[in-house]
Amino acid sequence: MKNYTIFSFIFIMWILIIIGGGLLIVFTSIISIDGYVTIGHLELYYGSIVKAVVAIILVIVWIYVLTKIKNWMFHKKIKN
Repeated sequence: MKNYTIFSFIFIMWILIIIGGGLLIVFTSIISIDGYVTIGHLELYYGSIVKAVVAIILVIVWIYVLTKIKNWMFHKKIKN
């Protein structure tokens, strides 16, 4: 039963990574800045920058969530 916590953490981590990747694709695919930039090629450039910033923010949030889950699981393990 000792390894149960570690394996459950790894399983939860991979599930969250898969869900996070799906959410990242969904959230960044709907971002569009049509009409805000008058030059066509700059529209793609600025859209890519906005999508990259959103992706970085979502990755940071996901790392924070995984860290909190890890700390909660191992803190609980240490108390026992």
